Amino acid sequence: MIVTNSSGRGNGAPPALRRLSFMTTMVPSTTPATTLIGPGRQALDSALLQLDRAADRLGLDDGLRTMLATPRRSLTVSVPVRREDGRMDVVQGFRVQHNTTRGPAKGGVRFHPSTDIHEVTALAMWMTWKCALVGIPYGGAKGGVAVDPASLSTRELERVTRRYVNEIMPIIGPDRDIPAPDVGTDEQTMAWIMDTYSINAGRPVPGVVTGKPMILGGSAGRAGATSRGVLISALKALGGSPAGRTVAVQGFGKVGAGAARYFADAGCRVVAVSDVTGAVVDRSGLDVDALRAWAEETGGVYGYRHADALSHDELLELDVDVLVPAALEGVITAQNASRIRARLVVEGANGPTTPEADRILADAGTTVVPDILANAGGVIVSYLEWVQNLQACSWSASEVDAKLRGLMEDAFDAVAAMSAERGITLREAAHVIGVGRVAETHRMRGLYP
Repeated sequence: MIVTNSSGRGNGAPPALRRLSFMTTMVPSTTPATTLIGPGRQALDSALLQLDRAADRLGLDDGLRTMLATPRRSLTVSVPVRREDGRMDVVQGFRVQHNTTRGPAKGGVRFHPSTDIHEVTALAMWMTWKCALVGIPYGGAKGGVAVDPASLSTRELERVTRRYVNEIMPIIGPDRDIPAPDVGTDEQTMAWIMDTYSINAGRPVPGVVTGKPMILGGSAGRAGATSRGVLISALKALGGSPAGRTVAVQGFGKVGAGAARYFADAGCRVVAVSDVTGAVVDRSGLDVDALRAWAEETGGVYGYRHADALSHDELLELDVDVLVPAALEGVITAQNASRIRARLVVEGANGPTTPEADRILADAGTTVVPDILANAGGVIVSYLEWVQNLQACSWSASEVDAKLRGLMEDAFDAVAAMSAERGITLREAAHVIGVGRVAETHRMRGLYP
C-alpha cells in the first residue's frame, strides 16, 4: 500500500464535497436541474465519500486524492431516435472513463430513464476499485442512455444503440474501453455494438465488447457470472453449510433472478423476491423456476398465485439470513436501515446502500459484503471473455467457473483478512485495497510530463 504525506489539506468542506461541487460543472447546461439532486447525484456523493475514507486510511495527499476523484474522460452525446411513426426524439447518452492507469477502461452500458452523468461517473469510479480489488488489468468506465427500453420497439432500440455507439466510437475499442451489458441492455445490445464498431473498422472486432452471444465470441458462463459471484461471496461470508438458510432477493432481473436460482441450487430457501411490479413471499420457499417462468410470461412477479404479496419495503425488512439488493442504487438508506433484520447483506447491485445506512448496519452488527466485491463476477468473466477474444481461443464453462471462483475467493479472503486485522468493515477494507492498488500504480508510473 502507498503511504504519502497527508498534510496541507486545510479546513473547510470535506474533500469529497469539494470535488462534488467541482463535478457539477461537468453537467451540460441542457441537463435538467432536477438531476442535480436526484439518485445519480446521491450515488456520486456516496462514491466520493467512500474514496475519501479509503484515502484517509491510506494517507493519500490532496493531489492524488483529486486525481483519483476526477474522471479521465467524460463524454455527453445527443442520440437522435427515429420512431416507427416517423417522429424524431433526442435523448442523452454518456460514457465516462474514470481511470485507465491499470489498463483499458471497462464498464457496462445501461439504458434507463434516470441515467445521468453523475450516476455514470459514480458507477465508473466503483468499477475502477472493483477491477483493482479482484486483480484484473482494467480501469473503470460506465456508459448509458437516458431512455426507457420498454418504451421502444426492437428496431427503435437497435437504432438508439447504433447511434449511441457511433457517437462514443472515438473513445472505445478493445485496447481502449470495452463496454458490457448492464441495466436495460443484454447480449443482443452487445451484438449491435460489436457490429457497429466492426463495420466502421472494416473487420470483425469481437473484443470491443463482452457479454455478447456465444456465436459472436461470447464466453461460456458470462450470462450468470455476476449472480454466481454473489453466491460465492455469500457462502464465504456465511461459513458452514448453506442448507436451509433463508434468502430474500430485491430485484428479479438478470442478477437477482440468477442469484435466486444459484442460492436455491445451493440448498438455501429463497423466501421472497421483488421487481418493479411488486414483491412476493413464501416462508416455505419459492419455486424459483416457476416464478421466473411466471415473470417472463406476465412481465413481472406481481400476481404470482403460489405466494403472498408484500410491499417492496416489507421485503427489505424481512427476518432472513441473507438479503440480496440486486436492483438499482440507494435502496437501503438512513430511513430504513434500522429496520433491516437480515444478518448478512450481499450487494448484487451497485451502490444499493448509502453511507449513512452503512453506519447503521455496522452498529447493528449486520455484515455487508460490498458491491465492488460481491458483484465482481460479471467483470471477471468479462475479462476472461476479452482474453479469449484477443487470443482467438475458447475455454469451457468449467474452466471459466474455476477461474471465476478462484479470483472471487482470493479477493474475499484478502478483504476479510484486512477487515479483521484493522477492525474495519468489509466495505472499508475492500476500498482500502482497491484504492490503494490504483494509487500505488499511479505512484509507480509517475506523472507525464
